[in-house]
Amino acid sequence: MLVGIETSDDAGVFQVSDTLALVETVDIITPMVDDPYAFGQIAAANAISDVYAMGGQPLTALNICCFPAHTAELDVLRSIVLGGLDKIREAGAVLIGGHTVRDDELKYGLAVSGIAHPKSFVSNAGAQWTDRLVLTKPIGTGVLINAFRKGKLVGAAFDRAVRQMTTLNDRACAAMLEAGVHACTDVSGFGLAGHAMEMARASRVRLRVNVDDVPHYDEALDLLSSVQGTRSRETTADYCCEPDITPAREALLFDPQTSGGLLISVARTQADRLIERLHEAGITDACIIGEVFDLGPPGLEIGRGQS
Repeated sequence: MLVGIETSDDAGVFQVSDTLALVETVDIITPMVDDPYAFGQIAAANAISDVYAMGGQPLTALNICCFPAHTAELDVLRSIVLGGLDKIREAGAVLIGGHTVRDDELKYGLAVSGIAHPKSFVSNAGAQWTDRLVLTKPIGTGVLINAFRKGKLVGAAFDRAVRQMTTLNDRACAAMLEAGVHACTDVSGFGLAGHAMEMARASRVRLRVNVDDVPHYDEALDLLSSVQGTRSRETTADYCCEPDITPAREALLFDPQTSGGLLISVARTQADRLIERLHEAGITDACIIGEVFDLGPPGLEIGRGQS
């Protein structure tokens, strides 16, 4: 076993031979959109993203579905699975089976197996001093999903978020491998700040994220700004936030993401070229959002201004 649970990485890695390692992950989520086909796409992209975060190539997938058979039509299940299948195929992988369980709450996801070279896979534990941090998708999907569920958000803003959530991280993975990535994690349930803190701890470095540089949905920030009682600010040994940053801005960094982008740690000399590659690949929201500024103790600082 090359990667287990010790560093809270995105997937496990198991060495099969001198040239082959398996990248293994599983993820399952509840619906965040009304369209069952789109939900299947998002859930599949979300699960497959773990393999891309490890620099791996998705190979096979297994469906996992909890389905309320007494309250939902089978056509709904069929559409969900079809949406997932289309994303699996887009990733160049093969669906080889799955399992369905009767449940009161609808859930869908995948167990995904990928492959990588045992000496060249990517983990969240390789960030190096003076690296630049690159984020490939905007944050704020959690806020938008909650607003949509409450009937407070419709139209272009949510449509854009759905397009991002259904977009695979395959091109971002290819670009970071070409750039000589040092570390990577995908941004999902713990939010940008949570996953950045995991990278800092695993790599034994201190990270600085500049809020002014983080791509986000303006509507998500507006919604957070209008809500009282956002995240309570805490300063601890491994986390601090500059006082001039608004509570809404800070809360946005902890917003749980679904099928989010990749947070990439890359050498300072390669960062600008990586951004160029990502933009050329159509990942136009990608930008440099911070840096690895110290070797320890591990932690995350939230500040303002460019690196």
